[in-house]
Amino acid sequence: MVAEMVANVLRVEVAEGATVAPGDTVVLLESMKMEIPVIAETGGVVSAVKVEAGDVVQEGDVLVQITLG
Repeated sequence: MVAEMVANVLRVEVAEGATVAPGDTVVLLESMKMEIPVIAETGGVVSAVKVEAGDVVQEGDVLVQITLG
């Protein structure tokens, strides 16, 4: 999962090793006072979390890696 815009990370909703399903929120971003959920497109296991709350991300930055399960 990658950032689609410059934003602040409000919350990381998953941890490494967690199982996610399509549609699950994995990270909550904030940009221009709007909250933007980053949604898992596929199910699988979270293999890496690359951000933490308070980080500023740029467009294209990797947020979370999911290994297909």
